[in-house]
Amino acid sequence: MSDILLLCWEFFKIGLFAIGGGMATIPFLAKVAQSHPEWYTLEMLADMVAVSESTPGPIGVNMATYAGFLVGGVLGAVLATLALVLPSFILASLVASGLSRYKENSHVLSAFNGIRPAVTGLIGAAFYAVFKIAVFPDGALNILSLALFFLVLLVSMLKKTQKLHVALYIALAALMGIALKL
Repeated sequence: MSDILLLCWEFFKIGLFAIGGGMATIPFLAKVAQSHPEWYTLEMLADMVAVSESTPGPIGVNMATYAGFLVGGVLGAVLATLALVLPSFILASLVASGLSRYKENSHVLSAFNGIRPAVTGLIGAAFYAVFKIAVFPDGALNILSLALFFLVLLVSMLKKTQKLHVALYIALAALMGIALKL
């Protein structure tokens, strides 16, 4: 039971500090993978990011549910998932109850403006973490993964393809990764 409590505590902290959505949780999830490899590894996290980006559901919730299930079965999955979303629920409830009174307050507006760069940094850190795992698995450069990244990036930047839905690029990259066994 102490493993489940520790797992819940770790995912509660992720939920509390990962402001900005699922991608912002990746650096925190990577840190947990490094400190608790018995729950999941960085490679498992990379796989979960790939699956989560091509299926519905936030990355953090998927990882919490998965790690919770590994540690404590169905109960562990439920508790870890609740631990992750509980801080957001509490904060959103508090903000919603007071925001209407303070939405024009200069301090509140400044706080929101100050949070934006931090969220941008967290998302940048998430990109770096996923890129590093995908392109440098085991510390060695994976040329195929790097080529696939640049191919999808270049195709998405073409004027004729900019109107295509992002899901098409995700599906295309997933199919190419499966075909190349990346």
